[in-house]
Amino acid sequence: MTLRAVVRGVGHYLPERVVPNAEFEASLETTDEWIRSRSGIESRHFVAEGETTSHLAAKAAQAALDMAGFAADDIDAVLVATSTPDLTFPSVATMVQERLGMTRGFGFDVQAVCAGFIFALTNANALILSGQAKRVLVIGAETFSRIMDWTDRSTCVLFGDGAGAVVLEAAEGTGATSDRGILSADLNSDGRYRDMLYVDGGVSTTGQSGKLRMQGNPLFRQAVEKLASTAEAALEKVGLSGTDVDWIVPHQANLRIITATAQRMDVPMDRVIVTLQGHGNTSAASIPLALSVGVARGQIKQGDLLVTEAIGGGLAWGSVVLRW
Repeated sequence: MTLRAVVRGVGHYLPERVVPNAEFEASLETTDEWIRSRSGIESRHFVAEGETTSHLAAKAAQAALDMAGFAADDIDAVLVATSTPDLTFPSVATMVQERLGMTRGFGFDVQAVCAGFIFALTNANALILSGQAKRVLVIGAETFSRIMDWTDRSTCVLFGDGAGAVVLEAAEGTGATSDRGILSADLNSDGRYRDMLYVDGGVSTTGQSGKLRMQGNPLFRQAVEKLASTAEAALEKVGLSGTDVDWIVPHQANLRIITATAQRMDVPMDRVIVTLQGHGNTSAASIPLALSVGVARGQIKQGDLLVTEAIGGGLAWGSVVLRW
């Protein structure tokens, strides 16, 4: 018998306010066409005043619980991937526990920026395989609109707010790649690339949250190479390749990066879940958002083989192979 962490439910939440590209034309030297041609993004969602990351996370979590048919107290652990927490501490995960009415178990946050959900999913898998938890709620949630420099047209037009969540449950498998659940993972980081994507503030430096800074062209080159290599590494661990994959569910940062990575893996774009047109880059929320939308669209079905991959500040990058 092989223990597997199987997805039982998925859900997402987006703030009500939709911001089309054209809205930036009044304050920046940019156009809808310029943004679309360089990123593939058409619009994104921004939180309202008073709306926080834990608000979004809890709504996505409830949607995932509803699909799974579980109550909050059926869950043993809550992991939230985020770089934009409500407060320095406590964790967003504990706030989600409170919002869901969860009175047992434990929760903590994972910070790996845009790769955060991959890191959180891998940690959740380890908790299940070790017997520490039977059911784990894994959430990616961000309010990146709160750390944008609204004078920097190269960054502020790219990001959006949102949340996505999955419920994992321990289940018996045969040990074969036909099993449902997480089959393999690959995690990486390299602090030498820190200056490519970072926020210029923090508790022990400026005492303020700071603003996002990015070196777009160098990051693009790193992203394509590292995303393809991590996905291939995770597939190789279980004797699979790109030809076995039903869906790539990538971090939704830039359409050109997504396309180039799929080409490197020899996977056609009609087997890639793309949602960034209406979401923008939602950092750690982008993969669970894309999973939820892919299921809602009827694209992702039970038994499909998925590979998810992401890269974020650190640099940190990784991938997970799972059968839905």
